Amino acid sequence: MVFVVVPLVMMLYFAFTDFEGAFTLSNFACFFTEPDTQRVLWKSVGIALAATVICFLLAYPLAYVLSSAPFNKIAVLAMMFVTPMWINSLLRIYAIRTLLEMIGMSRGTFAVIIGLVYDFFPFMLLPIYTSLCNMDKSYLEASYDLGASPVRSFFKVTFPLSRDGVVSGILMVFMPAVSTIGITEMLGNKDIYMFGNLINDYLGEFYTWNIGAAYSFIMLVLIGITMLVTNLFGKANVDSVGGAL
Repeated sequence: MVFVVVPLVMMLYFAFTDFEGAFTLSNFACFFTEPDTQRVLWKSVGIALAATVICFLLAYPLAYVLSSAPFNKIAVLAMMFVTPMWINSLLRIYAIRTLLEMIGMSRGTFAVIIGLVYDFFPFMLLPIYTSLCNMDKSYLEASYDLGASPVRSFFKVTFPLSRDGVVSGILMVFMPAVSTIGITEMLGNKDIYMFGNLINDYLGEFYTWNIGAAYSFIMLVLIGITMLVTNLFGKANVDSVGGAL
């Protein structure tokens, strides 16, 4: 109640009121009428999407190998990727910034994407790894018995059965990446300005809490819609495995 409901109620109050506390929808109108806001949002979506795709392309093969390895190797290899999550996120970003500076890479969009991948990669790896480990292997055996090749079995059985983990990983990487602040502050330049920075400026530097709360509410709605669509998509694909067999 204190740490979830109360902040949400406060956000809704500021989002639907003006500076004098009167009800208004003008805060949301700013989002749809200011072209810079739309540009910042779509740029944030593009950068977050690039980081999410890279995380997926790296995490799925690794999770597949880890889930197929002997048990004693799984514990060691999994800890190599879980342990960095115990370290403060800002410290890890400082470390990657130092590394990029050592190899002569300047701040910018590419550096921000590297930082996002580095910071959120475990959140893509672990759900996929868990999903592959808990997969019912009898479906895969049935696929082989029916004459399917390993490649066909992977795309018709293994990947659909791990779709829930993929969906969870995408949500855990994409949505935080869209609204990130610290990574863009430390790895970006003056041209990198994402939606999280915009909300932070409205709540801090500009001191217009009402508009910042409205933008936060819009982000919350987008997260809810994304979760609903991806969950329905994942469920539909998993239900299709039986039909494919």
